[in-house]
Amino acid sequence: MKILLYSAKLYDREYFSAAAASFNHQVEYSDASLDIKTAVLAAGCNAACIFVNDRADAPVLQALRAAGVRTLALRCAGFNNVDIPEAERLGIAVVRVPAYSPEAVAEHACALLMTLNRKTHKAYNRVREGNFSLEHLTGFNIHGKTVGIIGLGRIGLAFARIMNGFGSKVLGYDPLPPANPENINLVSLDELAAQSDIISLHCPLSPGTKHIINAAFLAKMKAGAFLINTGRGGLLCTEDAIQALKTQHLGALAIDVYEQEEKLFFRDLSESIIPDELVLRLMSFPNVLITGHQAFFTREALAEIAHTTLQNLADIEQGTATPNRIRPV
Repeated sequence: MKILLYSAKLYDREYFSAAAASFNHQVEYSDASLDIKTAVLAAGCNAACIFVNDRADAPVLQALRAAGVRTLALRCAGFNNVDIPEAERLGIAVVRVPAYSPEAVAEHACALLMTLNRKTHKAYNRVREGNFSLEHLTGFNIHGKTVGIIGLGRIGLAFARIMNGFGSKVLGYDPLPPANPENINLVSLDELAAQSDIISLHCPLSPGTKHIINAAFLAKMKAGAFLINTGRGGLLCTEDAIQALKTQHLGALAIDVYEQEEKLFFRDLSESIIPDELVLRLMSFPNVLITGHQAFFTREALAEIAHTTLQNLADIEQGTATPNRIRPV
């Protein structure tokens, strides 16, 4: 199968090239992200491979179909950027990587929490300048705190195991919770908001979860609670979060994802003027920590993403049933 991999970075090329040795695929790479203008680049390819910020709405899918693409492979778990019913109508099979490394994302959520709480990023910069003062670096014990987890899929459960290891009380909310989740107290969303000292988001983005964290939810949270988002940017209404930070009701915010990240993340903008007013506003708060969608970014996860993506494409090519194919609901 001939595949064009959109939004290809050096690490994509490295891990996909290594994994391709085990498959009978021809993989080509493009730095361009997928949109209506770049769909034509896939002409002559059987499949297009995309990432979280590539756009595959109806017009783009139609352009891909006209270019000869019959399979769309997502090298990620989420598929909110793909018009699944339109893909089905066009006869384009859509596959994804549902679980490449839940621990990678969960551990990064923990790293964000630890950094934000104990202010190790600020301490690092101070010490490099010869400042060994501890003023304003006070944190709190995670042990004994109540941690609320929204979304109890593989990542949410992995994060729960980590928090249980800290000795925290773990609350969980999921409209379709797993049966008998170990050491997690299932509660309503309102109860989770009211009781949690720390809230971490691990649910997919869908019409039902878009802006699940909004002004109303934030108002129900404990004053001073921490919020961590390593799920999808659209789960959080950024403007409402900024307002909650300004009033100091929201104690701190750490995000690895952002609503408008496709214009910012995975790019070097160090010599540019960042045009996004909201992200600049977030960056101005001393109690906000932002990373650029790197929660998945471990060697193990990258290897698994490449292998599973290429296996998905091999299954489609051979007509083998795969649980990783996405169908309209």
